[in-house]
Amino acid sequence: RELKERYDHLILVCGHYEGVDQRFLDECVDEEISMGDFVVTGGEIPAMALADCLCRMVPGVLPEESCYTDESHWNGLLEYPHYTRPPVWHGREVPEVLQNGNHAKIDQWRREKSLENTLRKRPDLLRTAPLTDKDKQVLRRLREEQSQTGDDTEE
Repeated sequence: RELKERYDHLILVCGHYEGVDQRFLDECVDEEISMGDFVVTGGEIPAMALADCLCRMVPGVLPEESCYTDESHWNGLLEYPHYTRPPVWHGREVPEVLQNGNHAKIDQWRREKSLENTLRKRPDLLRTAPLTDKDKQVLRRLREEQSQTGDDTEE
């Protein structure tokens, strides 16, 4: 979001093996971007990932804005789980709430599952995520359930 808002044009420079000459970086580069704590052979794959992230926000690339605003990280949380057809696969059913057509309950389920996923996989995001009072109640309940099952997540 920040890159899209800040720049009209981007040039991605991809180092290979040992990176890019420091003199070039000092002279020509506005910003360096890291994809995370790992090392790859070249910068092409991270550059493609960044380009894909940015392109999703260009009007007309996706059918509607909600295609990216409903995704993980947009609102500071991870996304809820998704289910497709058939309704039963290998004995596992799609949750009933998703099959009943009650959109308010579906939205509530999605929000709670988003909070649960974030708490379990990336609790660090909860420190800065915009949370409602209802979200905080859900998180308290989820933390209590975790402590009862011995599945403590570090924050």
